[in-house]
This record gives sequence, C-alpha cells and structure tokens, in this order.
Amino acid sequence: MDAAFTEEQDEIRRTLREVLRKRCGPDEVKAAVGTTAGYDEALWRQLAEQLGLPGLGLPTEYGGAGCGPTELVLACEEAGRTLLPSPLLSTAVLAAPLIADLGTERQRADLLPGIAAGTVTVALALPGGLGTALGLTGPNDGNWAGGGRAGGIQARQEPGGAGWRLYGQADQVLDGHSAGLLLVAAHAGGYAAARTRLFLVEAGSTGVVRTRLTALDETRPEARIELRDVLAVPLGGDEAADPGPALARAGELAAAALAAEAVGAADQALASTVEYVQVREQFGRPVGSFQAVKHRLADLYVQVQAARSAAYYAAWAAAASEDELPVAGPLALAQALEALRSVAGEAIQLHGGVGFTWEHHAHLYFKRAASDELLFGPVHLLRARAADRAGLFGPAVPSSPAPAPAPAPVQIASTSAASATAGSVA
Repeated sequence: MDAAFTEEQDEIRRTLREVLRKRCGPDEVKAAVGTTAGYDEALWRQLAEQLGLPGLGLPTEYGGAGCGPTELVLACEEAGRTLLPSPLLSTAVLAAPLIADLGTERQRADLLPGIAAGTVTVALALPGGLGTALGLTGPNDGNWAGGGRAGGIQARQEPGGAGWRLYGQADQVLDGHSAGLLLVAAHAGGYAAARTRLFLVEAGSTGVVRTRLTALDETRPEARIELRDVLAVPLGGDEAADPGPALARAGELAAAALAAEAVGAADQALASTVEYVQVREQFGRPVGSFQAVKHRLADLYVQVQAARSAAYYAAWAAAASEDELPVAGPLALAQALEALRSVAGEAIQLHGGVGFTWEHHAHLYFKRAASDELLFGPVHLLRARAADRAGLFGPAVPSSPAPAPAPAPVQIASTSAASATAGSVA
C-alpha cells in the first residue's frame, strides 16, 4: 500500500476540520441534540452544499463527488473529533451503499442525487440489531429481521401483486425520528417460507409511528419505528436478490468508518486532557508535570496511534482490497472502540472534579464510547468475527460476494500528522 495521503484527501480533511471547529464546539453540540431533528440542520446543509459531505462516496452520475470510501472514512474521523450530530452515519455510510448496491436503476436515480445533495436522509431499520444484521459480530444469515411472526417486521404482498404492506416494530433506529425515508428489513412470504427483504418506506406515510428514544449518547439519536399496515416498495424490485451479502458489505465499510470516527473522538479527548493538565496546578505545579500522569497519557497516546493505523488500513482496504476488508474492518473497529473507551475514561479522571460535571464535555466522549460498543459490538465478538473470517482457528469463513468492480485504488496513509499530545507533557 502507498502510505501517503493525496493532496485532495488532505484538503478534504483540512476543510472539514476548519468548518467543524468553527460551527461544532461542545456548546453547539449540546444545543443541536436538544432540537427536534437532533442535529444542526443549517450546518448539515452547509456541509452538503459547500463540501459535498453526504455524497463523498457516491458516483458523479448520481450527483456525488466520486471520491470513494477512503474519503468518506477520513470525513468520519473529523466528524468523530467533534462528535458531530448529523445523519452522516445513518444516511451516507449505512443506507446509501445499500441503495447503490441493491436498488433498481430508477430507485438509484430517484434517491441517490437527493442523498448526495443532503436533502434526503435515510434511516436503516433492522429489528435484529445493527451488529448482527451488518455481519460485524457474526454471520448475518440468520433471523436478523426479528423473531418469527410475533417479532420484528412482517411484509405481505397485496392481491394481484399491487404492492406490499408492512407491520411490526424496530427499535434503536439511528436517526429514525427525523429521516425522510426508511429502509426497513422485513420477513416476506409468510413465516413458513419467509425470507428477509429490504423495503423503502416514506417516513410520512399513513401508519408510520416514530418515537424518539432516550439514548445514552444524545449525539447519536435513536428511535422506535412502528409500522401499522404501511405501504412499502421493495428495494431492487419484486425479484430482488437476498440482501444479506449487501448488508455484510455495507457493514465492512461501516466498520472502517466507525473505527475512524472513534479514533477522531479519542484523539480530541486526549488533546483536551493534555491541554487541561498543563494549566491545572496542584501542590504549586502543573498536574501534567507529575511522572504518573505522564505515564498514563503516554499509554493513551500509544493506544490512539495504534488504533489510527488500524483504521487507516481498513480505509485503504475499503478502496483497494475488498478481500482484506472483512478482517481489517472489525479488527480496526474493535481496537478503536477500546482506545476511545480508555481515553474517555481517563479524560474524566484526569480532569478531576470538573470532569464529572454535566456542564463539561468529557462525558460526551465517554457516552459515545459506551454507546458505540452497545450498538456495534461488543469488542470481543468483533475480534471473534474477524478471526473466523481469517481462518485463525479453523477454515476461513467466506466473506460476502463482491459487488461491481471497485474504483481505482486510492492512496492512503498508515500514519498522519496527528498532534503529538503525549510529547507535550513528557
């Protein structure tokens, strides 16, 4: 692999970081999550119109930037640095690749330009849980659309093939309360011959009841979606293929993006902690001058840098080596989540009394670490899944079939110009 960022990638990172530094500080984040949408809609429009953020990974023929998965992953790192509340994960990382992979030409032409422009937001409703359905913590060839007739979401076709109707419930749907479109997994064909399919549902349709849930991480809003005999359109048409392999491919990209996001959050939490211990004095000297504190910060710095290297390798694999991504993605996510959890916990401790207060921002990073592991982990299952795919303890588990040929390989770095935070107190 070429361990160098391209000028375009560096410019994307620099520009996005500059905008978010001005518009997405801790106070702005807290204000945004309290709104009805759960994010700053004006900022989302700016990111879409000026930077093309939601369309970074989409082809130019559908209004996207045509960059590829690497640029999308790097953008997620900057979004994680500020804990940006936005539909970036739910729409651009999870839903858009599925629509591009499984949708009919008409569906792609109708939906992807709106996603790229930031005017269409999509929520992925998977009753069986994100980690399972995306193939991150185990094979997704099971019942990830919910349990039997009484659980999950059921789909029935109208007489004469006039359409489909959905009924059932899905919880923990990311951005489900605010998205304009729902991408729903449902059992189709009756329980005895049921197979899971993906359906498109207009969020404003009759029979759709959406309830925003109280989430551990307010920057990652969740909702309960209830469907009561709701009209739906199958993604890919009536003869669509099994969505399991496509969901697994989307999960591999999501793992790389989530890993980068966690690395960005961990790096920022560590930087703010280093800054604090340099000015907070105890016994007449800065807290950061004590050897024990230096050791703790140095250990955290090593964790963050190791996680960053793993995340960048997964980003490279997403663009240039799909054979390696099924292993690299879950491993990178596991390492990044561990790093974020360690850094966020130490940040609260090293900030002393102020770190435990609601007014300080340290708790936001700790909640992000815990929430991500609950939604996409746990860490030990991510590693076990990667080991199964690599054949570490037995025959290798085959990954999902590859989609259409990937774009030309994109340069990616194994290291970056990350701030040498630990060195500043060494």
